[in-house]
Order: sequence, then structure tokens, then C-alpha cells
Amino acid sequence: MALAIGNWSALSALPGMDDAEFARWADMLERRTGVVVPPARKPFLVTAVRGRMRETGHERFDDYYRDLHKVPEGAIEWTTLVDRLTVHETHFFRHPPSFDLIANEWLPRLVKSGSQGALHAWSVGCSTGEEAYTLAMVLDRHISAFNDARVYFGVTATDVSQPALAVGRSGLYARTKFGEIPPDYRERYADEIDADSFQIKETLRKRVGFAQFNLLDVARAPLKRLDLIFCQNVLIYFARDRRRELLGALAGLLKPGGLLVLGAGEVTSFAHPTLSRVPHRQALAFLRNR
Repeated sequence: MALAIGNWSALSALPGMDDAEFARWADMLERRTGVVVPPARKPFLVTAVRGRMRETGHERFDDYYRDLHKVPEGAIEWTTLVDRLTVHETHFFRHPPSFDLIANEWLPRLVKSGSQGALHAWSVGCSTGEEAYTLAMVLDRHISAFNDARVYFGVTATDVSQPALAVGRSGLYARTKFGEIPPDYRERYADEIDADSFQIKETLRKRVGFAQFNLLDVARAPLKRLDLIFCQNVLIYFARDRRRELLGALAGLLKPGGLLVLGAGEVTSFAHPTLSRVPHRQALAFLRNR
């Protein structure tokens, strides 16, 4: 997730945004989504907001800001604006070392421990679904290799953007992304539709459920006792103190032996009484101890 860059030339007729106005908009975005917009990124925020103002017929930031607080229509418009404020740039198998850690270290150890029942994973900030489907591919392929292992798993994929979630539910992607999936996984989990697109096979799509969720509400998350939480390229948009609060809440949702996978470099010097850092040179992950 990243702040969007819009079309400057098309927006020149709308008023500018002074620093006080920017601070008000940035504060609203942080309060509602947790995303921090530093002053250096002011042009990105202004471009996205002005672009949506043109579409809704607003000519003043004050008027649009006020309308966003109306009930219930403001909530509907806010959902649209948030989607414009974020670019859903993601890829299949985006960070291979993290998936290698899951497949070759954590999963065999979990199976060897004799843990039974369904395995439940959460893809946080899933965007258009590539990460969630990658997780499902890795789990399905490697769980099936264990004859005595649990045979069922599920992935819950969440994001704040409804349009992005709709893409994920469809499992339909541009052909340009086909090469991101290793050949052995492509053959097993993807169907070529035409020269321009491909689709994740229905059997795998059924294992992934998509839902809108704001990470700021993690303390009230309906997900409990998870085996795996995959949260990459999400925390970087939050303030440092907020990151630690969110990580503490995520740790509380894991089962003993559960794994929390983060993006390399997203947090530094993080420690939690129930988590142990997994020794790995290229991946950042923590195990729930108790």
C-alpha cells in the first residue's frame, strides 16, 4: 500500500492546500486508517483528494471535508476516497525467503509436533490478493506432502479497499503477472484464460476468504488463535509507536507455536514477552512461545 500519484494537469483549476489544511487531512487519514502522511508526501495526498473532488463536484477542500463527516453518505464516500489514496501494488511470491521459511522450516516443525486440526492463516493488508493466494499455494503444496498431516487450511485475507478485495475474490489477474508465479506452482494453481489474463483455480480460491478490515481495529478482530499471520509492507505506513501497539495485538491472536511474518526492516529492536525471533538471515519472523 502506498500513497497515490494523480494527474497534476487535470487538477490545476482546483484550489491549493495550505499547510494547516494539509495537517487536518493528514490527521483524519491517520485517525481513520493509521496511515501517516509526512509533509514530504503532501503532493500525493493533495493530488488524490483533488482528483476525487473533481468527480464529486466539490470545489473547496472545506466542503468536501465536511461532507465526508456526514452520516451515512460520508462513510460511503470515505470508502471511495481511501481506495484512491492507496496504490495496490503487490506481487505473487513477493519475498521468497519468507515463504521458504514457512514451507521448509515452520510448517514441517508444526506437523512434527503432532498439532492437529485446521490451520488458519491471516494475510494482513492483502490488497488485490496476490499475497494471500501465494500463501495458499505454499500451504497447500507443502501440507499435501505430509501423509499424516492435517489436510485442511484456510486463509483470511483483509484490506481496507473494497475494490481491491473484489479483484482478490475473482482471482483474475493480468497476464503480465503470470511470470511472477514459479512454473511448478503455475501448473498446479492457475488457469490461462486468454492472451491477456489468467485465473487462480477455483479449488484454491475456495480456501481464501476476503473481508474488509481496518488494522486499527485489530484489538477487536474476530480472528482468534491463528497459526500464521503474514503482515508485510503494511506497518511501514504507520507511526513507530503505533506499529508496536499493532504488533502486540497481533501477537495476542497467535496460538502457541504460531508464526508472525513481517517485512524485512519494517520494525527494529522489537521484543514481546510471548514472542521469540526466528533466526533467519533474510526473513523477519517471530514464534509465539506460550
